[in-house]
Amino acid sequence: MAPIPGSGLAKGLAVTLRTMTKKSVTAQYPDAQPDLPPRTRGVIGLFEENCTVCMLCARECPDWCIYIDSHKETVPPAAPGGRERSRNVLDRFAIDFSLCMYCGICIEVCPFDALFWSPEFEYAETDIRDLTHERDKLREWMWTVPAPPALDPGAEEPKELAAARKAADKLAAQQTPPATEPHADAQARAAEQPTRPQGDSKQQTDQPKAERTEPAHQESDRPEPTRPEPGHPKPGRPKPGQEGAQ
Repeated sequence: MAPIPGSGLAKGLAVTLRTMTKKSVTAQYPDAQPDLPPRTRGVIGLFEENCTVCMLCARECPDWCIYIDSHKETVPPAAPGGRERSRNVLDRFAIDFSLCMYCGICIEVCPFDALFWSPEFEYAETDIRDLTHERDKLREWMWTVPAPPALDPGAEEPKELAAARKAADKLAAQQTPPATEPHADAQARAAEQPTRPQGDSKQQTDQPKAERTEPAHQESDRPEPTRPEPGHPKPGRPKPGQEGAQ
């Protein structure tokens, strides 16, 4: 059957009429900001404190758009007698977003969670050289990274939180003196107090005992002999010749 002449034009006009009667859904950007999902791949943020300069992100990047420079520093021993250690210090961390293909491999391979996706996408530049973001700019993007979703209540606690809590508890234990156990204090007090003799009441043991004194010599009821005066005869046996007179 041959098509009716003008049927295509009629269908097109019908679509136009239906669209004209509907409300417009066009978002007037940039006056109206789009509501983007939290996992939108907009720009990459750098959490510099977690970066250990392991170079995994730069080696795994398929576009070679990550530039990292660092140097080594010697760390003194933490305790006397220990040996010195060396650590890497980050000097430069830059990402060239004119070459980045937003694959997210660098974020996936980072073992220390130093790179994050941010939903921000408004970083267009008139000069292509300005699309190379240094670490200061990448650090500013970290403030736009959304919070991670809530964990399952039955999920295991993240290793980072467990390690941080363990370190905090260890530091608090070192700063506070160890508390003695109650039974140890009771034993120490019991050892200091004198033992109570059996058979004595509490009142007798608590009161101090009077010192025992030796009794003084008891005085005799007999009169003390008087000493004769000079010229008087000593009382006693009579002289010879006086026995008959007496």
